[in-house]
Amino acid sequence: MTFVSTLEPQPVWRHFDQILTIPRGSKEEGAIRQHVIEIAVRTGLEYTGDDAGNIVVRKPATAGREGAPVTILQSHLDMVNEKNSDVDHDFSTDPIEPKRDGDYVTARGTTLGSDNGIGVAAMLALMEANDVAHGPLELLFTIDEETGLTGASNLDGGLLTGRRLLNLDSEEEGALYVGCAGGADSTLTLPLDMGAAPARAAALDITLHGLKGGHSGIDIILQRGNAVQLLARMLYAVARQVPLQLNRIQGGNKHNAIPREASARVIVAEPQLSQAKDLFAAEFEAVSTEFAHAEPHMGFEATDAAVAQAVWTAEASVRALRLLIGLPHGVVAMSYDIPDLVETSTNLATVVTRPDALVIGMSSRSSTASALMALRRRIRAIGELAGAAVEEGNGYPGWKPDLESEVLRVLKQVHLDRVGNEPEIKAIHAGLECGIIGEKVSGMDMISFGPQIEFPHSPDERVHIESVERFYGLLVAALDRLSVNA
Repeated sequence: MTFVSTLEPQPVWRHFDQILTIPRGSKEEGAIRQHVIEIAVRTGLEYTGDDAGNIVVRKPATAGREGAPVTILQSHLDMVNEKNSDVDHDFSTDPIEPKRDGDYVTARGTTLGSDNGIGVAAMLALMEANDVAHGPLELLFTIDEETGLTGASNLDGGLLTGRRLLNLDSEEEGALYVGCAGGADSTLTLPLDMGAAPARAAALDITLHGLKGGHSGIDIILQRGNAVQLLARMLYAVARQVPLQLNRIQGGNKHNAIPREASARVIVAEPQLSQAKDLFAAEFEAVSTEFAHAEPHMGFEATDAAVAQAVWTAEASVRALRLLIGLPHGVVAMSYDIPDLVETSTNLATVVTRPDALVIGMSSRSSTASALMALRRRIRAIGELAGAAVEEGNGYPGWKPDLESEVLRVLKQVHLDRVGNEPEIKAIHAGLECGIIGEKVSGMDMISFGPQIEFPHSPDERVHIESVERFYGLLVAALDRLSVNA
C-alpha cells in the first residue's frame, strides 16, 4: 500500500490504492471484476453478472429504510492506458505508481485511472460500510466504457430493479450532470472515375497541418477548424480558376476527433503550375486570417510531387470537392434548456482515398433523438445527391435533460446543505453510459457527479484530494436523503 491509503476519506482511498495495483485496461477487466466479486463475497452481499461482463452487487437497506425505493450506483471498471514515451511501464503487469503533487494525486508518467477508479472505490467503500444510512442498493460495475460503451450497450437490463441511478463518472466538482448526447456514424462512399493524367502535367502535394483538433463532442463548440473541410474549400476555390485533377485526399483518423491534418495530391497542366501555387498561397492566407484566433499554429505546404499515371477525372475531382464542402460540420443547434450546451452537432471526421472510391466518415451527436435522426437524413441526402452510397451505424442513445427530476431535486438540496451553494446543472455533448442505461431500463431517473479530475486519458491525469472527500460526503448524504424522502 502507498500514501494514498492514508488520505481522507480512508475507506475510499484505501480501495483506490488497491485498485492501482490491478490491471484494468479496456477489454481487460478480468482481474478487477474478480476483485469486486471477492469483496462482495467477503461482505456477504449478493452479486450477479451478465454475458457482457457487467456486475451488479445488491446491498440490503439499513434498519428502518427497507421501504425506500432501490437506488442504483454505477461506475465503469476499465481505464485508459496511456504513458509518456520515456516511461517503461507494462499496464498488464505493473501497478500504477501514485505520487502527490500539492493538492492532487497523479501518477508517475502514466494515466492514474481516477477516471473512473474513484467512483469504483467509493462503491466498494459503501459495500463494506456499516455506518452509512441508505435504502436498498444495486451497485452496477460496467466494463469497457472507454472504447465504445460496450458494457452498457450489452447490459442485461433485467438485472436492475431500481429506477433511480447515481452515475459516479463525472469529473467536475460542483456540477450535477443531467444529460448527454447520443451519437451515430455515417459512412459515405463516393465512386471515382479514373483517367490518365493530361499531357505536360505537374503535381503538387498540398498539406494543411497544425490545427488543434480536439474531441468532436466536447470541443465542437469552440469552432476550431476542420482540416479536411478547409483543405477541400481551398482546392475547390483554386479549381474554379485553374483546371485541376486529384489523385488522393486524406485526413483525420478517429471518428470522435476533429481532423488536425489533411493532404491532397493535385495535378495541373505544367504551364499553370506557378499560377496554381500562387492561388493556393492566397487561399491559405485567407483561411489563416479567418482562423487566426482559433488556429494560430495552422500551417500549409505545397510541394512538387510525382505525377501518377492514373488520376481522378476532372468531373470526379470537382464532385468530390463539392461533397466535402457541402457536408455539414460543427454545431447544428444549441440547447433551449441548458445555457451554452450544444444540442446537435456533426463532425466530418475522416476521408480516405481507395483505388476506386473516396470514403468519408461522419460522426453526429444530439441529446434529442429526433434531431439526430434529422441530421443523419440530411447527411444521407447530401451524399446521395453527389452519387455516394451511404451506410449508417447503429449509434447509441442520448440522455435528454429532465430538470423536474426528483433525484436532481434531492441532490441539489443536499449540495446546498453541505457545500453552501447551488450546484451547476450541466449536460455534456458526448456519450455517457447513462444514455444507454436509460434506454434499456425505462423510467430511469438519473444524475451524474464526481470529484475534480483533470486531464483524464493522459499521463497528466490528476485528482484533487479534498474534492474526493467532498464527493463521498455528498454521495453518503444523498443516499440518506433519498431513503428518508421515500
